[in-house]
Amino acid sequence: MKAKLTFLGTGTSQGVPIIGCDCPVCRSSDPRDKRLRASALVEYGGLTILVDAGPDFRYQLLRAGVSHLDAILLTHNHKDHTGGLDDTRSFNLIEGHPLNIFCEQYVLETLQREYAYVFAEPKYQGVPEWHMHVIDASKPFEVRSNTQDERLQWQHGVGYLHLPPLNPLPDKVSVIPVQGWHHKEKKQSVLGYRFGNIAYLTDINLMDDCEIEKLRGVDYVTLGCVKITPHHAHPSLEECLRFFEKVGARESYITHISHLIPPHADFAAMLPPHVHPAYDGLILE
Repeated sequence: MKAKLTFLGTGTSQGVPIIGCDCPVCRSSDPRDKRLRASALVEYGGLTILVDAGPDFRYQLLRAGVSHLDAILLTHNHKDHTGGLDDTRSFNLIEGHPLNIFCEQYVLETLQREYAYVFAEPKYQGVPEWHMHVIDASKPFEVRSNTQDERLQWQHGVGYLHLPPLNPLPDKVSVIPVQGWHHKEKKQSVLGYRFGNIAYLTDINLMDDCEIEKLRGVDYVTLGCVKITPHHAHPSLEECLRFFEKVGARESYITHISHLIPPHADFAAMLPPHVHPAYDGLILE
């Protein structure tokens, strides 16, 4: 099954341009050098799935005209990947369903601390309504249409009433988690995801060969690279290119790019023919 992926954001944790910076990249007039925090929208098997919801979540979805989400898959717990989750309450109100969020157990524990009001009982009226799903990184998992979830009906002065679903759609897809590590000492797990012929990975600095095997046969693969030289938590450009060669995808894309990477056109000219810098709004299908 083929997927369609739209890069909603391709920047690193501070985005590009960085506040207060006047370097050539931050001053670039090329729209491909204007980068929101890393996130991707995937259309797969009739479902609409978001990977990561950072601080630019609201603007990214408005800019892309997204009016429906079935699920959000989180790669890890850093704020540039989770900081926009409060804005999911718009989907609760407009679509009338909870939002399914998939993540590892340690990420859930972070959300329970950082969004404690979402998990508190009794609920404050209007807080985001989430159905949390913990991922076992060793196994594929199923994402279903959110029409199969309970319905939310807003009642003034009470909050949401939770009602049974009506005529749920049978749509569901299988997603393969691909585990890597943010640091070479394996300090923090980060998940990438394979959707059929497309694999999306960001903040992965180390990956075991058994996980790379999960990527065999993809048409497109992505990986984050914040600068050309080594970084304590992200691959250098050389390491990124070695990873792409191991995977052997038809085309490979670099995302999670900082202002330490040359401007888009110059960076593209440095890369092998089958490797490309991603940019906000780029679509793979």
